[in-house]
Amino acid sequence: MKPFFFFIAAALSLAGVGLFADEFAQVAGPDSSAVSSNYLTNRAPLSPSIFMKLPVGAITPTGWLGRYMELQRDGLTGKLGKLSVWLEKNDNAWLSKGGSHGWEEVPYWLRGYADLAYILKDPEMIAEAQIWIDAIIENQSPSGYFGPVDGAGNPPQDLWPNMLVLFLMRSYYEFSHDERVIPFLTRYFMWVKDLPEENFLKTFWENTRAGDMLLICFWLYNITGNDDLISVAEKIKRNAADWEGDSYLPNWHNVNIAQSFRLPAEWSLRSKNEADVKASYNDFWLIRAVCGQVPGGMFGGDENTRLGYIDPRQGIETCAIFEQMTSDMIMLRITGDSFWADQCEDVAFNTAPAAVMPDFKALRYITSPNQTISDHLNHSPGINNGGPMMTMNPFSSRCCQHNHSHGWPYYVENLWMATPDGGLASVLYGANSVTAKVADGRDVTITEETRYPFEEKIEFTVQVAEPTSFPLYFRIPKWARKMSLSLNGEVLGVAADDTLPDFGRVFESSEAGVRGNTWFKVVRSWKQGDRISLSVPMSFQWRRWQQNKNSVSLNYGPLTFSLKIKERYEQILGTSQGAAMGDSSWQKGADPAEWPAFDILPDSDWNYGLINPDSVDPEELALQRGSWPSDQFPWRADAVPYSVKLKAKKIPDWQIDRYRLIAPLPLNPTAEGPVEEVELIPMGAARLRLSALPTLRE
Repeated sequence: MKPFFFFIAAALSLAGVGLFADEFAQVAGPDSSAVSSNYLTNRAPLSPSIFMKLPVGAITPTGWLGRYMELQRDGLTGKLGKLSVWLEKNDNAWLSKGGSHGWEEVPYWLRGYADLAYILKDPEMIAEAQIWIDAIIENQSPSGYFGPVDGAGNPPQDLWPNMLVLFLMRSYYEFSHDERVIPFLTRYFMWVKDLPEENFLKTFWENTRAGDMLLICFWLYNITGNDDLISVAEKIKRNAADWEGDSYLPNWHNVNIAQSFRLPAEWSLRSKNEADVKASYNDFWLIRAVCGQVPGGMFGGDENTRLGYIDPRQGIETCAIFEQMTSDMIMLRITGDSFWADQCEDVAFNTAPAAVMPDFKALRYITSPNQTISDHLNHSPGINNGGPMMTMNPFSSRCCQHNHSHGWPYYVENLWMATPDGGLASVLYGANSVTAKVADGRDVTITEETRYPFEEKIEFTVQVAEPTSFPLYFRIPKWARKMSLSLNGEVLGVAADDTLPDFGRVFESSEAGVRGNTWFKVVRSWKQGDRISLSVPMSFQWRRWQQNKNSVSLNYGPLTFSLKIKERYEQILGTSQGAAMGDSSWQKGADPAEWPAFDILPDSDWNYGLINPDSVDPEELALQRGSWPSDQFPWRADAVPYSVKLKAKKIPDWQIDRYRLIAPLPLNPTAEGPVEEVELIPMGAARLRLSALPTLRE
């Protein structure tokens, strides 16, 4: 397998614009042996950086991504401080010493709220976040511990909530360079260093999720060079849950898996042992082999996965959806493997949007690939959760209600990454503008214009004060065929197909996570107004889920399609008995009339099977293109601009079961009635969905 590689070694011209690429190639990624001082890199003894995170605020989203940030600001993320009892300032242990209430809710919400504020540069939100951040820093105890204490004034044994604050402080430091942050974090980690090991990371959440602490420990070491932090990192790894088993996981809680499978790969930065990296890949594929034969990038975990419960009606917590996206981007920075960017987009485009209402004012606890009812009834044991886990409610769920806030802001922060050779990499595609340092510290702004994933064209415009030479990298998605790159109107090259994993075989370990030549690299002396154009041709592809009754799903580029079900929204009182989970609570001044909850019920038939999908050539399917929504938000069933029609028949025996859920996929189903033409829309826009469809043979 030869890499696609060539040089353009002659000056060209187009309408008076000089064209010259010093290097154009299809490569496996940037050279990690190069050293750039533009952004924080790994110090020895840590492994060299492959990709480096840009500071929060460097990337400004536009297009539908920008609209999503605005909806989040005006919706549950931005207003939760007035709704959630856990965010009440009075007697809050995160604001005042001796406060009586405080656990994970404040840091869960605040890490996303603050990053959203910094991305939008919203002065009111920045000021609100500052109130909490100042209190956390100023109330640090002389020992170095920060946060809530027990009745005797002692730190609780569970350090899990503090790990969330570590992420918050990293973002805050990136944005503000507040000189208090580094001493604050150093004192905390030195307190951790002195903790007796018999009392360290022994409770469930902190033990499982210790990778969050490890990651920030390495980040702080890269800033300070304090060798004690390497000792702390070793102590964290020694006492953390074991995520390196060949055929087991330390526990099967869905959020823990999505959040913590990356711990071995994080540790590989210190161990430099490839076996640690492989352990994280193994964890990722193990859970998907057990209960992940479903579309949308996730797995059927409900809250705690159960052997045998693998049908696509099993769902995933909103917490796990966004933790998976975050983990994917961390794995990309560690490994350089573009597989993780593809995986992140799979979750972001197909599972994440449907977990929240289109106006971002309510969310549900469990979202499933096949979900034809989304109401407040108790569906246990059909799903492994008792209570109203499927209703859209702003007043329910202590964890997801607060943890949802970080998902899309973290996604936006990772659209671009810096490279060790002084360049930039476009790792996730979406409309935005990035301002960053390249080469020897010069500033560059690159504007990206696109409606991706609803558009195949992606246009970049470079703005520099003077000609500057540096490399740019552009990800070649695993599903892409014949992706091309043009510079100022001149085609430089087309991606070679033979270096890309077969999209239909991603569940085979020999094909999964292949670190092939999946990046375009362009080195040039960039000039003001240079334009790069990517053409990312999308085509239909079938995916078959053999472990799930031989069902199929249909993809178009990164989008998975779902049967269009007419959605009937029935408003309920979100604070009423039975509508909210048992551990939910809200502030006395919160008005549920202004924050409605909804049951979503089907108003059309959904029990269809596709007729002989194997005989349908994907290339013969016709994509129906609609108009782009005027409000710039396509993730609604009535606004999504794509659809496709297929031949199907009804399966009358496939109905709602005794748990008031869609029954599991039928085995060898019998269809009746005439052949019908059914419409499918992108899965992310369907809050009621049928994404893994039965197959019928005639």
